[in-house]
Amino acid sequence: MAQEDLRICLPALTQDDQFYTEKKRLSDSRGLRYEFMLPVSLSSDEIVEIFNQMIQTARLIHMDEIELYFVEDEEFGPFSPRNEIGSLNLILRKIDCLLRTASQQAIQVLQDLRSMTVLKLNSVGTNSEAVDQMVIDESLNNMEEDNTLLSWAENNGVRSRLNIARFKGAGRGLIASDNLSVGDMALEIPEALIISEDLIVGSDMYNAIKDLEIMTSDTMLTLWTMQERFKPDSKFKIYFDTLPDNFFTGLSFGIEALAALEGTLLFEELMQYKEHLRQQYDMLFPMLFSDYPDIFKKEIYTWDRFLWACELFYSNSMKVVFSDGKLKTCLLPVAGLLNHSLCPHIFHYGRVDPTTRSLKFPLSRPCESGQQCYLSYGSYSSSHLLTFYGFIPKGYNYYDFIPLDFDAADGDSSAKSQHMVRRTQLSKSNGSHTYGLPYKLIVHLRNALSCADLMDSASDGKETDREVLEAILSIFNPMLEELGPSDGPAWENGSWDVKLALEFKELQRIIISSVVASCNSGLELLQL
Repeated sequence: MAQEDLRICLPALTQDDQFYTEKKRLSDSRGLRYEFMLPVSLSSDEIVEIFNQMIQTARLIHMDEIELYFVEDEEFGPFSPRNEIGSLNLILRKIDCLLRTASQQAIQVLQDLRSMTVLKLNSVGTNSEAVDQMVIDESLNNMEEDNTLLSWAENNGVRSRLNIARFKGAGRGLIASDNLSVGDMALEIPEALIISEDLIVGSDMYNAIKDLEIMTSDTMLTLWTMQERFKPDSKFKIYFDTLPDNFFTGLSFGIEALAALEGTLLFEELMQYKEHLRQQYDMLFPMLFSDYPDIFKKEIYTWDRFLWACELFYSNSMKVVFSDGKLKTCLLPVAGLLNHSLCPHIFHYGRVDPTTRSLKFPLSRPCESGQQCYLSYGSYSSSHLLTFYGFIPKGYNYYDFIPLDFDAADGDSSAKSQHMVRRTQLSKSNGSHTYGLPYKLIVHLRNALSCADLMDSASDGKETDREVLEAILSIFNPMLEELGPSDGPAWENGSWDVKLALEFKELQRIIISSVVASCNSGLELLQL
């Protein structure tokens, strides 16, 4: 490879990106580049400089809606562990591609750059606030059941470097059987073992209900699962037999837990989801009992079993692109045991390899032998994870926020300006004019209050900030009062759902308290 040909090209922004306009503005304002020349004569300091430029560009490429909203002008990342892992892996893939054809002279520069990338990647998640730490509970381990499931999976073509373990307060998970490096394949599942709508096509159930207007592919798969779960000759009998009897998600919350959530947006959301599921069941039954009694048995299609099947799909299913190019909702034996983390080991998955006809789970950051191997379920808030998965992640979830909708300045209630806040400890900007609060929210309130802009005199600027901070306090002080005092150790004395409800309520209190504290600190600063 000629010296002038040694370069790394990161994907340029395109208008196919739904956030193109905002990313383009940030890219231009920061002077970010997407092509980086790598002369073989680079010094160590020059390699560091190029790497820092590359990681800023990669971070922008991976930014999502939440990160774009909270981006600070003074800093440009890291934004979240998820973003950092994706950005560093993008750079790593580009370097490895060049290494395959690089000249001997160029290899040293690329290896130095690669070592720098891997070192930074290994440091992601070392902060205890960034990743869950689950403790294995040996008393809960069921070696016979776990080995039966793994043996069945291996006999059906699953390749795995993971073992099943059980964790205190968290159920099952998967741990590395040996040291795994970036790029290693932790798990590989053949397409034939993936449970999808394809298994229903051609069955009596499918032929009976496929033309019903209320029937979607996901609903049909849910109904099929309810039946298949109890078939003694099912190909997936061992898989179904090892599933829990209850999933303990927010959809199963009782009256006491729901009462504990009053005053939060999650209360309304849970009530709506629970009502939706009940309405869905009532639309299906007793109609299916009456029209197809030989297929839909009353003893199988009860409400409790319907709720169980819905929670199974909410908490265990994944969206997978099959070798035919179609995106389908699926259940994945063994892979469904991978727990979510804010700082996952497995980041890229979801597309069947058309050559091997298998779904692969490569590592995006190292996982040591005996360490739990985590998956990323997505950029989800704790309210979403509680509702559909039944847990709240430990540490700082960058996707926990409280939404704020403001009417347009002209009073048009149909036109909303949408904003949000999250715990202000995550902010990188604590200087004047922001005080750790979202810059876009501050700007909106200045405009809404017809306040002076940042270029006004110092006295006008102080008055501007005072009005804005008092307006924010007028929103969040009542929220804090409605939540009431912290329940503290009471978490440990309630049922599982009450504990989760109180934990979520405490999380909301932390976010709101941080906003109130930042506003009060700002007001004190303005008095100096």
